[in-house]
Parts: sequence; C-alpha cells; structure tokens
Amino acid sequence: MSNPQNLTYSKEHEWLTAVEDGVATIGITAFAADALGDVVYVDLPEVGRTIAAGETVGELESTKSVSDLYTPASGEVVEVNQAVIDDPALVNSSPFEDGWLFKLRLEGEPEGLLSADEYTAHTGG
Repeated sequence: MSNPQNLTYSKEHEWLTAVEDGVATIGITAFAADALGDVVYVDLPEVGRTIAAGETVGELESTKSVSDLYTPASGEVVEVNQAVIDDPALVNSSPFEDGWLFKLRLEGEPEGLLSADEYTAHTGG
C-alpha cells in the first residue's frame, strides 16, 4: 500500500492530515500496521487531554506485541475513533481511512514531519 501524498508522516510511523479549522486527524501508517500484525486492542488518549509532540498517548496491542502510540503534534484531543475501539482490526484493514485514531486541535505548527516520499524512503520502500 502506498503512502497517500496528502498526509504528512512522523519517523515513529504516525500520519497526520492537513489541518481543517485547526484540527488534524492522526493514525498509524500501513507500514506500522503491517509490522504490528493483527491489532486486537487500542488504548487512545481521552478527549480533552492536552498532549505534546512525541509524547506517548496510548498503545496498540496485536497478536505479535504491544506498541506505544506517539503523537506527531501538540494540542488537545477533541475526538477519538470509537469504531477503532470497537473493532481494532480497522487499523490493519483501513489504516488511512476508517482506521484513524484521534483528532487533535493543534497548538502551533507540527515540526519534523515527512512528506509521503520522504516517509517511503525512511521505511526503505
């Protein structure tokens, strides 16, 4: 699966949408979902929580391992994806659409993010 050109990416394998009304959507990449294996549980940050870029904000548990979830930007969590909590397999089957994780009202511009082509190079693709 190729990395959508309209997203930006962190070196920790999260993606971030373009900002709309100060809010960005965040998820993990197909590369990360494939590496994790079948995701069976997600722990997401609570709505209203203020988080800082690079902070651990939850975890993803798969049949292979447990992985920390980091945020690629700072801000306040304004929504979590209840569909992913109810059906964690969405992270694997639709990482860039239905498998998004949370929405963040940004504080400032995210820094250090990669374009799709830079992320592909980063992952050896």
